[in-house]
Amino acid sequence: MAWEIVFVFGLLVFAIASFIWERISPDLTALTVFAVLIFVSMVTQSDLLPSLDVTLGVFSNSAPITIAGMFIVSAALERTGGIDLITGYLKKMVKLPYRGFIFVMVLGVAGVSAFVNNTPVVIVLMPVMLSLSRDMGIASSKLLIPLSYASIFGGTCTLLGTSTNLLASGILKESGHAPIGMFELASVGLPVLFCGAIYLVIFGNRLLPHRETLTSILTEEERKEFITEAFIRFDSELHGKVVTETNLLKNRGIRLLEIVRHGIAVPGDPKEQTLQYGDRLVLACRPSGVAEAHSMKGITMQSELAEGLETIATDEGALVEGVVAPQASIVGRTLGEINFRQRFRMVVVAVHRKGTNQRERLSSLRLEAGDTLLMMGSSDAINSLASSDDIIILDRPRLPARSLRVKMPIAILTSTSIVMLASFNLVPIVAAVALGVATLLLTGCLKPKDAYASVEWSILVIIFGMLALGQAMDSTGASQLIANHLTDLVRTFAPTHLEAIFMLAIIYIITSVFTEFLSNNAAVALMVPIALGIAATLGVDPRPFVIASCIAASASFSTPIGYQTNTYVYGVGGYKFTDFTKVGLPLNFIYFAVSVFIIPRVWSF
Repeated sequence: MAWEIVFVFGLLVFAIASFIWERISPDLTALTVFAVLIFVSMVTQSDLLPSLDVTLGVFSNSAPITIAGMFIVSAALERTGGIDLITGYLKKMVKLPYRGFIFVMVLGVAGVSAFVNNTPVVIVLMPVMLSLSRDMGIASSKLLIPLSYASIFGGTCTLLGTSTNLLASGILKESGHAPIGMFELASVGLPVLFCGAIYLVIFGNRLLPHRETLTSILTEEERKEFITEAFIRFDSELHGKVVTETNLLKNRGIRLLEIVRHGIAVPGDPKEQTLQYGDRLVLACRPSGVAEAHSMKGITMQSELAEGLETIATDEGALVEGVVAPQASIVGRTLGEINFRQRFRMVVVAVHRKGTNQRERLSSLRLEAGDTLLMMGSSDAINSLASSDDIIILDRPRLPARSLRVKMPIAILTSTSIVMLASFNLVPIVAAVALGVATLLLTGCLKPKDAYASVEWSILVIIFGMLALGQAMDSTGASQLIANHLTDLVRTFAPTHLEAIFMLAIIYIITSVFTEFLSNNAAVALMVPIALGIAATLGVDPRPFVIASCIAASASFSTPIGYQTNTYVYGVGGYKFTDFTKVGLPLNFIYFAVSVFIIPRVWSF
């Protein structure tokens, strides 16, 4: 075996392990793979490894450009209120019984997700689902997983439904085959959509857990607290003492949320900090605690402020939940680094991440997209936060500004035009998307800076890195080696006339396992070249194998980390990791069985 093949396999193992281990971000893993490939190929001048020009040629692939454009189109539909059209449709169905509502909701959300990026659809509808769950008198956990799954169902029906379809089509085209048609996937996507909807209707209520939202970790009395602020007086005996050594926390009706010094929140546990003259204390007090705080020695409340000090209001504290948005500027930074309290005038009480509630050392916790924050603040602060692009408030739908809502018809017409141009093959899809993006920006549906911010650049980095790795596997013969071993394995137990069917099933299963623990785009970028090699070895048409990879890469139901929409509802719904396995694993089997049955009958080998 040539050293180049061993080297490429080593990179593949590193990428898979890093994706699963999560010590570094997936995009950084992909970037590392890309950089190592370029470096080694330049140093060794190997004939098998792709040259610099060939490796950089991945940037000429039209699929990532198309994907970036669709992020912008989806953002324009979200900002102008185009996605909100489904909100009114769902509110009219709230009087239906649970099973009837789930069926209608799944079909409606899937219909939108077939043409719009899944993530903004779920983000827009999460607050709506929380509101509807209260109106229906059921736990929100009964609706949020079905919401995420419905968006995935829709993504398998069209070429634009998800970035994995566009990526697979691009690789197929680069290999000299016809790209995937706009509605070509619907032949298998629609049957699995209806099977998935029926499964959720029949078994959803029984299998889905009854979970409360993040506010349930607080008692009813804690939810009635007031937020007030006080100064440490310049003659105070509290100066130089650790908070736990004072009487500040002895009253059960008072909690110290934060210490602000020189306008900046003091990092670390506030209970372990040493107090200084002029420190501002942010207190959460139950009604009885407010009076108690006024009687404490060494601190000054609003009614007793000395002349020249800043006026501080005592306001009724409201608890609110929010989710850290994709591409938020606060991702990767701690609450202390962004000075959360001063920036948003809100105090973070708890953070929910990957099934766990965290209430300790919050100031040093680095925020991630999808984190659910339990925050306390005044009504004015909450209203101000509702317009932020960093945090999505969950107790109210996001409403576009009037100036953008009037442009909704333009956004919808542009999206429809992209679909029509690509469907009738009037222009390549990348050209249709590029023209659509230009139209949206020229008509003011989206500002250029907002358009650039809407692109999930980390996903594009993953795509380019995995495309380069797939290219290296192909040029070194690693993909063909895997293909040969898989075909030899199948030939040991499968009859000759069933070899292609068994291989189709194996490709689906491997892609499905990859997508549950890796990026769905990484799974497609790695598996499609192998599928092409297997088809060449068997002497059959590769299209059925590529279609199977597309469906399997999107059908991520068993874990909350395989698909971004699952990650978002994971925290909001208060789910456990095993909740997804319990509900999603049977759905994975349904998708597998239906796909393996239908694909060979529509796309012959």
